[in-house]
Amino acid sequence: MWYEILPGFAIMTVCLIIPGIATAEIQKYTNGGKEKRVARVPYHWYLMQRDKRLSGTGAYYKSKGLENIN
Repeated sequence: MWYEILPGFAIMTVCLIIPGIATAEIQKYTNGGKEKRVARVPYHWYLMQRDKRLSGTGAYYKSKGLENIN
């Protein structure tokens, strides 16, 4: 019957969802708990580069604060 496909469909769905969730969690863990920033427009890319420059660490996700600006 048609319902015999449901266990296989559930297994495939779980196997396709796990890598996406795992990737997001690994990214968050490696960035010190902060989520990944995405630059979809050039202005956002400019802001990420500014944060990288101002932080002095070479990483936009480790930006400090106003105490780092000269």
